[in-house]
Amino acid sequence: MPGQEWPPSQVFWQDKRVIVTGGAGFLGSYVVKLLRQYPVDEIFVPRKRDYDLRQREAIQQLLHDTQRPDGRPADLIIHLAAHVGGIGANRSRPAEFFYDNLMMGVQLLHESWRVGVPKFVAIGTVCAYPKFAPIPFREEDLWNGYPEETNAPYGLAKKMLLVQSQAYRQQYGYNSIFLLPVNLYGPGDNFDLETSHVIPALIRKCVEARQRGEETIVAWGDGSPTREFLYVEDAARGILLAAERYDQSEPVNLGSSYEISIRDLLTLIARLTGFQGRIVWDTSKPNGQPRRKLDTSRAERLFGFQAETNFEEGLARTIAWYEQTLAQTAGTAQEKSRDT
Repeated sequence: MPGQEWPPSQVFWQDKRVIVTGGAGFLGSYVVKLLRQYPVDEIFVPRKRDYDLRQREAIQQLLHDTQRPDGRPADLIIHLAAHVGGIGANRSRPAEFFYDNLMMGVQLLHESWRVGVPKFVAIGTVCAYPKFAPIPFREEDLWNGYPEETNAPYGLAKKMLLVQSQAYRQQYGYNSIFLLPVNLYGPGDNFDLETSHVIPALIRKCVEARQRGEETIVAWGDGSPTREFLYVEDAARGILLAAERYDQSEPVNLGSSYEISIRDLLTLIARLTGFQGRIVWDTSKPNGQPRRKLDTSRAERLFGFQAETNFEEGLARTIAWYEQTLAQTAGTAQEKSRDT
């Protein structure tokens, strides 16, 4: 890693107790893995079965359970836990996406302030931006319009963490920050077609079609929307850089600055997966937000973050991981079949 970004500050991270909500999830697992290289004291990853973060009592229990013996709270909370999904999931369960994300975030930040957790890192979403925000998305434009309709409930619920962060800093002087990562991808992503985002969904469609010898695949919309994607390891590094170096409540984008249309993305995925059939665009399905590309200059200026992973290289790693996982799953199934 570049010298300006690595190694992390020994002074800041030394003997820190860090809570990472969602630390067992896609992004969270990378944050935790990177944190293990830091000189921290302890990392806590609350699991949903033990702490339902929608419930205030569960949050209070978590903060109690992670205290030091002398009663001091954890030093840092990185709030990654979220109820997320693609366009289909957001359209079918908007109330769940709104309620779950709002209740987790608002109560956790409030209780963290109440017990004296020194710093809170809130992770928002690019879905918080207005549907027709000027390109590239600048943090100053967050309030200049309503989000894209299919994911507005989720985007607005996460956006309330920004309002809360700024209000608590203004009234209480509380040190919380708010980061806006663009769409993530990488090994370990969610490949369930009902809830996945666009990259894992398209990878799965292409791989399955190739394996079955199918001649066509169907993709949603017309392929014209553009997206920016950030490799998950880069996102984890950006979050920890901000946790260490950034102490303001102005929102900060985390992205790669690389924009690609969904049509070109699918063409690239088809090539990398070896699918040689025809792509059919189902224009009865929604396109989602017309364009997404972030201005990432604030992150670079304030805490030295720049994405490092080449997009095609990151896609190749993701596809390789998925195919390896499929092969391992198939091998395990065959072994069980033989045993029975």
